[in-house]
Amino acid sequence: MPVLGSLIKNAIELGKYQKQPVIDGVKAQKRTLKKLLRRCKNTQFGKHFGFSEILTSQNFIAEFQKRVPVYDYDTIHKEWWHKSQEGETDVTWPGQIKHFALSSGTSGASSKYIPVSGAMVRQIKKTSVRELLTLAQYNLPSDFFTKGALMLGGSTQLNYNGIYYEGDLSGISTSNIPVWFQRFYFPGKKISREKDWSTKINKIVQQAKDWDVVAIVGVPAWLQILMEQIIDHYGLNTIHDIWPNLQIFVHGGVSFKPYKVGFEKLLAHPLIYIETYLASEGFLALQTRPNVDSMQMVMDNGIFFEFIPYNDDNFDNNGNIKKNPKSLTIGEVKENEVYALILSSCAGAWRYMIGDTVKFTNVERQEIQITGRTKHYMNICGEHLSQENMNRAIELMEQELNVNVREFAVAGIKHSKMFAHRWYIGTDDPLDPQKAMETIDKYLKELNDDYRVERIAAIREVFVEVYPSKVFYDYLNLIGKTGGSFKFPRVLRDIQQTRWEKFLEEQKKN
Repeated sequence: MPVLGSLIKNAIELGKYQKQPVIDGVKAQKRTLKKLLRRCKNTQFGKHFGFSEILTSQNFIAEFQKRVPVYDYDTIHKEWWHKSQEGETDVTWPGQIKHFALSSGTSGASSKYIPVSGAMVRQIKKTSVRELLTLAQYNLPSDFFTKGALMLGGSTQLNYNGIYYEGDLSGISTSNIPVWFQRFYFPGKKISREKDWSTKINKIVQQAKDWDVVAIVGVPAWLQILMEQIIDHYGLNTIHDIWPNLQIFVHGGVSFKPYKVGFEKLLAHPLIYIETYLASEGFLALQTRPNVDSMQMVMDNGIFFEFIPYNDDNFDNNGNIKKNPKSLTIGEVKENEVYALILSSCAGAWRYMIGDTVKFTNVERQEIQITGRTKHYMNICGEHLSQENMNRAIELMEQELNVNVREFAVAGIKHSKMFAHRWYIGTDDPLDPQKAMETIDKYLKELNDDYRVERIAAIREVFVEVYPSKVFYDYLNLIGKTGGSFKFPRVLRDIQQTRWEKFLEEQKKN
């Protein structure tokens, strides 16, 4: 095994020196779009929008943007993707789509069905190898590569309805793990197939003592719950008492900042944190160097990106996109401005708005941070409060009041003929709601000038309700969104807000 570890480490080191540090994003994106258009010119979608004619245009990117509208999920599913689900071939991607990823559905009431082609599976594998190569920069010991990684995701036992398989993207991708990597992968094939989340967690807890885990991969909230159960089951002080060689946490899906305080209480020593951007639509970005709080976008592997400035010209107060939004390519973006991300992919997504917002921290290196969701902005009266603002305010409150906030959400409400914000905070530490309100409000005023102004004019009150963290996870379980990549929505509105408030009323009665 030590010999195997040395071989793997040497291969990773070799890859480090062979690869180019930064590609030309503009050229890479032009090549990517051209390949996608050529591949799909004879699909139903390609014929409808004239991909063959687009390819002959001198400025084919502008022509593509002119002919193909921007789609949200409801529109592209209603017009195109439903045909693939019904078994039609050559709809938005050549051949038959045999897998659909169920998204976490945080923006709506139900899950979304995102097509996953064979080409997309290969895209994810190729980008995952790139991620593996970045480990060469962390000077890890050779025996690190002889031990295992715990990947906590959805079930690899996919549902088949006679036409296609469906499941969490993590389940689809994990079911396609290369043979050579399977010996390093926990919890292994049998437990990974388990569909019931509680049963899966219990089985992992029972076997945790038999594993030498050096890396954990998954959504912060669920990994924190798992580690707490392991510590409690074995009567440990920290997770390092059972996994002494644990060194790396690969996370994604949500901002890690609100979870970091509570997460690190479970550790005996710090971990290396590596962020990834693996969405249901593909592997979009990954952290490629140590000690940065950003990820490099994957410009040359089957995905063409566009960026819509997230402002009042392009979006309404509820985060809905307006007609004819202005769309930019990688060569036109600016640093520290917020953009809604849209993409065209090797799974048949075309100018598809995935619902995330990003900002560039380094345009030259194509490095971004995820700032939130288009529907998770609070803007009932012009406060333009981003999820990034909320995360930071909660993080600062945790530090000042010495509490661990496990989950939180905020809703906008009518109040005294004006408006108010109501925060719901999940913590298992003592927390005075009034003190929490004052602290959050103070930091939001410092972080966001629009919020500070509207607190004087229109947002008359800020309310805080504190609940045990279990309440939030019980709610997710009630609506069938437990485990894997499911996250609690940060901004509640419409049906989500109504269902949540009804759930809380029932909890209070009990």
